[in-house]
Amino acid sequence: MRKPRKRTFQELVSENKLQLLKDRDAMERIEQRLEEKRLGKAE
Repeated sequence: MRKPRKRTFQELVSENKLQLLKDRDAMERIEQRLEEKRLGKAE
C-alpha cells in the first residue's frame, strides 16, 4: 500500500480556508472573536 503524500503547509491552509468558507457558523464565530479583539485593543 502506498503511503499518502505529505501535504505542504500551503495546501493545508487552502483546504482549511475552503472548509471555513463553506461553514457559515464557524465564520460567524471567527468574526465575533476578531471583533472582540479589535474592541479590546481600542480601549
